[in-house]
Amino acid sequence: MSDEQTPGEIGDLVAACAAKASSAAPSLAGAADETIDNAIGEMAARLSSSRAKILAANAEDIAAAEESGMSSGLLDRLRITEERLEGMAEQLRLLASVPHPARSAQIGTLDGGLRLVELRRPVGVIGANYEARPNVTVDVASQLVKSRNAGVLRTGSAALRSATALLRHVVAPALSDADLDPDAVQLVPSADRAAAGALVELPDLVPLVILRGSGESTRELGRRAAAVGVRTLAHADGGGVLYYDAKADPEFAADLIRRSLDRLGVCNRLNLLLIHRDVYDTALPGVQAALDAVGVRASLPPHEHPIGYEWALDAERESTVTIAPVEDLRHAARIANKETSGLAAGIVTEDKAAAEEFISAYTGTGVFWNAPTRLLDGFKLLGVPETGINIDRVPGPRGPVTFTDLCLRQYAVLPV
Repeated sequence: MSDEQTPGEIGDLVAACAAKASSAAPSLAGAADETIDNAIGEMAARLSSSRAKILAANAEDIAAAEESGMSSGLLDRLRITEERLEGMAEQLRLLASVPHPARSAQIGTLDGGLRLVELRRPVGVIGANYEARPNVTVDVASQLVKSRNAGVLRTGSAALRSATALLRHVVAPALSDADLDPDAVQLVPSADRAAAGALVELPDLVPLVILRGSGESTRELGRRAAAVGVRTLAHADGGGVLYYDAKADPEFAADLIRRSLDRLGVCNRLNLLLIHRDVYDTALPGVQAALDAVGVRASLPPHEHPIGYEWALDAERESTVTIAPVEDLRHAARIANKETSGLAAGIVTEDKAAAEEFISAYTGTGVFWNAPTRLLDGFKLLGVPETGINIDRVPGPRGPVTFTDLCLRQYAVLPV
């Protein structure tokens, strides 16, 4: 791709990918369960047989990212290792073994000798925009195939070589080997940001787009999509919250903090620690020791940033956790609800009544008692890869979005 392509030319390129996917979509929509699962199983096999090509492409991405000064947290998200490659393959094998939801279910009868049946139908073509996480290429592609949807994937420059290798050597040939149309999953061959905007403005070809990214750029794509009638499942913000209750066990709390920071460049890591004021002074040394053990600094009051500031998105200061005292669990829940993304919040306490009250008060996507918010992940919670984590406060799929959510409901009224 030339760097001098105009936005119009890039839009035509994205539309061409969408048209190819749309033409191939019936191949998936009508496929048998066994055929779909064979394709996913073949993807897993090809992750192993093509590992040298995939790792070589990823090494080029890593080298370019290091030269550009990418932060360590983002480099961690970009890197594919032998171990991670095997983990990706294992997730695919598990996904292939998960039973498919019934395509139809009778839900009642109507007057006049009629029955009401609910049908599950694929969307058709689903778009996905994501940044420097090449494993998402396989996660999303496999979820689309499992749900019998075609797709158009778009990633940024940092991961484009890796994503191209994964599509070329894993996804497309696996579809062909299962007698499915390999054009069903497309990757936009451009790193230009204009491609992301073009992807969300094709309502007739791509009515739904999964947005995985960071902050304002993803929110802006959501606004552009809404303006033309394209629906989105957006994952723009994150940051896990932990409330340290007055009746928390200090040793357990310290261990939970450490486990919540095993990776820093991810949305569900510990971002904000709220400590009950009654134990703030006594708890702080143990908390500081736990942070020191994992190489993370504390941002203590008075803060020069919003209390819910997401450190994972700060390339220069991602190894940071905000700490603040709160009056009680209601105060903690209010901050988590109003001043953070609403992704996930947890309470560490030995008091069951306090835990239940916090769970009732928090309105975000995932709530945890004596467990790390890192568990808010499709594979960790549900045993299948996710397309993203949706934090919308409206009806529809919320939390980790998996293949079971990527469908349309249709009612059929039939004779008994």
